[in-house]
Amino acid sequence: MVDRSARAAVATGSSVVPHGGGGSPVPARSKAELARYATPRLLAAAVLVYTLLAACGLLLTRVFPDGPLIRSDRAVSEWFFRQRTPALDEWTHVGSQLSDTITAIALTAILVVALRLWLHRWLESVAILVSILGELFIFVLVTATVHRQRPTVPHLDPAPPTSSFPSGHTGAAVALYVGLGVVLLVLARRSTPRPAARLAWAAVVTAALCLVPIVVAVSRVYRGMHFLTDVVAGAFAGGLWMALVMTTLLHTRVSDRPAPLR
Repeated sequence: MVDRSARAAVATGSSVVPHGGGGSPVPARSKAELARYATPRLLAAAVLVYTLLAACGLLLTRVFPDGPLIRSDRAVSEWFFRQRTPALDEWTHVGSQLSDTITAIALTAILVVALRLWLHRWLESVAILVSILGELFIFVLVTATVHRQRPTVPHLDPAPPTSSFPSGHTGAAVALYVGLGVVLLVLARRSTPRPAARLAWAAVVTAALCLVPIVVAVSRVYRGMHFLTDVVAGAFAGGLWMALVMTTLLHTRVSDRPAPLR
């Protein structure tokens, strides 16, 4: 018996592609249809993430400038300062560089090209690109809104002109590394056939990728560049934005067939 969604696709001129291994069908849209579908949703998602993050930053710095969170932030920064050693200085330098601007740009370029060559389509590459570029855009807007001063402990890195809240390094690490893990999990889930080994491999790789933002966050606090709440906010914003991007773009598939005339 023909699936209801398939009959509807025939009637409307659209197409559906089933998930690997069964389950609900995945709609296939033309590139123009996908752009019209995704653009307003991603713009609304960016506004949502910016509003939430800016509100949290303003509450910390304007409404509760001497609240318990601020005092805890200072205590954590001072504790990390007391733990500094030459060896930890070197290790945290490497950890911080995992999502430095140059590293993030280079890795994004490599992933975009590699995914395109591997999959012979642009959808996953675009998802990674939108994830990291959107995170950067939101980060710049929030830092310009909040203007939080960095910790008063000695800094081990040159302080960029942006403010301390949120941590752009941590947000970029989530958007890039965890975003790649999500892409791998989606690809493994949709593989046909779908062996358990493929899903297990993708889960192990994703778990390893999820450790990178933790390393980056600890390194940034240790090096005196951010408060604890800065890296938590950066991880939250990067994760929320990445999740909205992946949900919007990867729940569909792009068809090379032109959209039907209406």
